[in-house]
Amino acid sequence: MSVPRVSPILTLTTDFGLQDHYVATMKGVILSRCPEARLVDISHDIPPFSILQAAYTIDQAAKYFPVGAVHLIVVDPGVGTPRRPVCAQALGQSFVAPDNGCLTLVAKRDPCICVRELTNRDFWLPSPSSTFHGRDIFSPVAAALAGGSARFEDLGPTLQDLELLSGLDPRQVEAGLWIATIISVDRFGNAITNLKASEFQQLSAVPFELEAGRQTVTRFAKTFGDAPPDVCFVFAGSSGYLELGMNRQSAAERLKLAPGDAVTLRLRH
Repeated sequence: MSVPRVSPILTLTTDFGLQDHYVATMKGVILSRCPEARLVDISHDIPPFSILQAAYTIDQAAKYFPVGAVHLIVVDPGVGTPRRPVCAQALGQSFVAPDNGCLTLVAKRDPCICVRELTNRDFWLPSPSSTFHGRDIFSPVAAALAGGSARFEDLGPTLQDLELLSGLDPRQVEAGLWIATIISVDRFGNAITNLKASEFQQLSAVPFELEAGRQTVTRFAKTFGDAPPDVCFVFAGSSGYLELGMNRQSAAERLKLAPGDAVTLRLRH
């Protein structure tokens, strides 16, 4: 008795929003080539051109998907330039994306990542546009992988120099002092740092100062309801990182923070 094939999972992460046809067009390409695909929208609200926020978003989501999932990421301000289209295999999954740094955190999570450049035009749409590789290159390749008509090794040559974003590791300047980076701001205005919460569990018990712009945050809270209104605080987020938040308000707006901004954490013993 044959075992029925499980429908493949194919996710989409873009900065296209939903106002225009772009996301639906890519889904049309995918479903034309892999009609059995189960499409999952991770996000189409990445801020335009924000490679850093794309890197954070796909890293946070991918680790909860099963082995064999195919992830399509199109945040591509360099579309049509010499930047390379790539496919990476990591975490037992496939990631189809521009080689612009959006796979940085996935690569950090899986040091055994394997990458190939998408040079085999047999899997592209004919006559690709210079401005919509999401439709003409990435979507058909992702569909071919999900549907089994393409193997990873069929896509093109291996790469050893995947483009990685710099500055995503916090820097310890001296004992008790770190310079960190805001790697994402979510819909609620929580500003997510690259400081791993597991390495700063003492914040709930020791004095500290987190300098963000011209303001200093000194309060730690377990959750939003534990803090009074109008007070910014630090908390260990579900992301696994230290985050800056407020109770029913936007910490990012209050502190004027955006992805890529630097913050400083100082422990006071």
